[in-house]
Amino acid sequence: MRTAFSALPRLLPLRAVAFLGQVLLAAAAGVRGRWRFPLRELARVTADCSARALPIVTVVNVLVGAILAFVGAVQLVKFGAGIYVADLVGIAVAREMAAVITAVVMAGRTGAAFAAELATMQANEEIDALEVVGLPAVDYLVVPRVLALLLMMPLLYVYGCATGLVGGMLVGVGMLDLAPAAYFERTFQALSWVHVNLGLVKSFVFGALVAMTGCYFGLHAQRNAAGVGLATTRSVVFSIVGIIALDAVFAVCANALGV
Repeated sequence: MRTAFSALPRLLPLRAVAFLGQVLLAAAAGVRGRWRFPLRELARVTADCSARALPIVTVVNVLVGAILAFVGAVQLVKFGAGIYVADLVGIAVAREMAAVITAVVMAGRTGAAFAAELATMQANEEIDALEVVGLPAVDYLVVPRVLALLLMMPLLYVYGCATGLVGGMLVGVGMLDLAPAAYFERTFQALSWVHVNLGLVKSFVFGALVAMTGCYFGLHAQRNAAGVGLATTRSVVFSIVGIIALDAVFAVCANALGV
């Protein structure tokens, strides 16, 4: 007999919910001082998520800031309000672009790397070997990766904000003949800690999403070469869609709260 709950397994990704529960339980155990992964693994993943990601984060955020400034300047100079480009770029970068763009970059770089690495371990039966010796894959492999991105994404967001503002300043100086000091003074007048705090919260949530999506698809990949590519592709696609969807939720909630 079919009931209202018959379609639940198809509508609700139970395996994903179980994975989320395992990660939360492992994190709760870690808070009590029972981490089950070596610190050198956390250090390795953290280094890959931070210093090695800076070049691409720098380039992308500088270009985004410059594009925002250029598009805004084209319209604002018509009304003699070119100085307000600094307001536009500052608020847009702090509230939206730095967090979203940095998260998308990390989804394509680090999230994909997590998925490919774990999928390869799955294909080589290395994860089975860990389970045999009593090391749960979630505790040993997933938690350090999630923790690394949770720690690094807010820092990368702050760095992305700085580089995005520099990109806008370059356009303001080169296109509008604004003095760098005047540009940044106007930017900091327009910005408030509310904008920055909202971006920090977004970056924290996006970091968790990217890390857990990459690890989930990596752990549940098919045990062959095609499975590695499929897991990587799914990780990037789901992460980017999730980032955009969550950003829309943040925008609606921030508007409702008057933030």
